[in-house]
Amino acid sequence: MKPFAAIIVALVLLASPIARADIKTQPVEYKVGDATLEGFLAYDDAIPSGEKRPGIIVVHEWWGLNDYPKMRAQMLAKLGYVAFCADMYGKGKTTRDPKQAEAWATEVATNPEIAKARAIAALEQLKRQPQVDAQKIAAIGYCFGGGVVLEMARRGMDLASVVSFHGGLATQRPAQKGQVKAQILVCHGADDTFDPPEHVANFQKEMTDAGVTWQMNIYSGAQHAFTNANADKAGIKGVAYNKTADERSWEAMQQFFKTTLGR
Repeated sequence: MKPFAAIIVALVLLASPIARADIKTQPVEYKVGDATLEGFLAYDDAIPSGEKRPGIIVVHEWWGLNDYPKMRAQMLAKLGYVAFCADMYGKGKTTRDPKQAEAWATEVATNPEIAKARAIAALEQLKRQPQVDAQKIAAIGYCFGGGVVLEMARRGMDLASVVSFHGGLATQRPAQKGQVKAQILVCHGADDTFDPPEHVANFQKEMTDAGVTWQMNIYSGAQHAFTNANADKAGIKGVAYNKTADERSWEAMQQFFKTTLGR
């Protein structure tokens, strides 16, 4: 190609909305009952405004809605999705203290109707975004959030698919046959002591008995929280980052969404 022609091609590519990502983010305040929540929205503003695209709910770890889920939301936006981070605790409730995190997570987990209401509110917030194709919604979650999105699927929420990254597999409300609408992908660490092999076996049986379309990827050498590069800093036994498992599980999610969301 002649130099002048190459320059023209480069300029065209730079001007193309496909080649340019302009990620917009904003906090979104909303209420559920007496609780004030603050989610986080991320999308690519370079995509034409009339082009509807799938939406993804992102549910945080037990630390609360901190920078980690927001980073994942922006990564999803770069892939062409509209991402909304749900707030399951309440506005401003983030912590680095494991005891406080456990208390907040337990409060939600032991109050299933509160968890359900907050999950539905996040789903509605995402659906009402003008860029979102409300018929193509998925949810992903990490650790505590992974358990939350699996519960969303168990409750028959209107989701095309759900991806749990090192999420809790055990439940007090097993999936019922014909109730689960979402296809499910679970990304699990082989060395995860928080959800040992018996939990894995029980989950697989539960999903099979309920007639769910499910898939589980198990990553060798991966412990709990294997996707979070800062996991080791928590100083919790059995919690550690695993770069290989992180990258492979993210790629698996992308392939899963191409099948379930068409993008």
